Amino acid sequence: MNEDPDLQDVEIFGSSTRFEVVRSKEGDERGWLSDAPTCGLLETHHISHVGLMWAIPPFTVIRAEASGTFALVCLEGQGETLIDGEWRDVKAGDICLLPAFAPTGIRVVNDELWNFAWVRYEESREASPILSSSSPVIHTGSVHALNHAIAGLYVEASRDPAEPAMLHHWVELIHGFVKRAARPYQGDDRLWRLWDAVEKDLKRDWRLADLAAIACISPEHLRRLCQKQMGRSPIQQVTYLRMRHAVSLLISTKDKVETIANAVGYENPFTFSNAFKRWTGKRPSEFRG
Repeated sequence: MNEDPDLQDVEIFGSSTRFEVVRSKEGDERGWLSDAPTCGLLETHHISHVGLMWAIPPFTVIRAEASGTFALVCLEGQGETLIDGEWRDVKAGDICLLPAFAPTGIRVVNDELWNFAWVRYEESREASPILSSSSPVIHTGSVHALNHAIAGLYVEASRDPAEPAMLHHWVELIHGFVKRAARPYQGDDRLWRLWDAVEKDLKRDWRLADLAAIACISPEHLRRLCQKQMGRSPIQQVTYLRMRHAVSLLISTKDKVETIANAVGYENPFTFSNAFKRWTGKRPSEFRG
């Protein structure tokens, strides 16, 4: 695990990386966005920009606090994404969903080309995000539908004049793909009964054996199932649910950090603060503002 206690925004593209981007509106002065065609219809789904990337080292983009959900599909090659405080591999055929208001990042890991498509949302803390607590973070799927939809939108948005009906068609396909990718996996009810039980008792000292017993499967089977369906280990999912609830309490109450730490299963506020910073990029006191 590669932790960075002082994570900062980074934006390195390099001279060989190329990309095709469509943004929702003008005004962003970053070089890679400033000349991109615009499509105002993206704003109807709170999408900031979409695009296709052909990344070559030293390509690296890090956001200390992402402003919205980031969806990525890997088309060719391999890269890494920063999820839950650690860098994880993303391979061809993977769909990756990074949450809003947490540290996120993407980078090339070798000298080969990394081709991916992405959708960046712009979300508010007061509105429901695209991702739920049970959304997968990395899973395999059909990635080319999003690739073709973004390519279609780029071609149409670059036309003068563009046809509104065609723009609408591509935008709806793009947003529809992300919504479907973020839908909680429904193939095994045992997992969702398990996470429901955990959410109702976050103070409990959850161990892998306890989780497996509730799901009525072996610990190793539970580990494989969670990794395949959600991209997290069972214990990582418990931590995610704790951090998610802690964020809610920090926003909606004036409870002391010590009280919130205890409510989500941490007897030591310092341990809680360290875990919270790794998952959100900020200390609890900083998050509250």
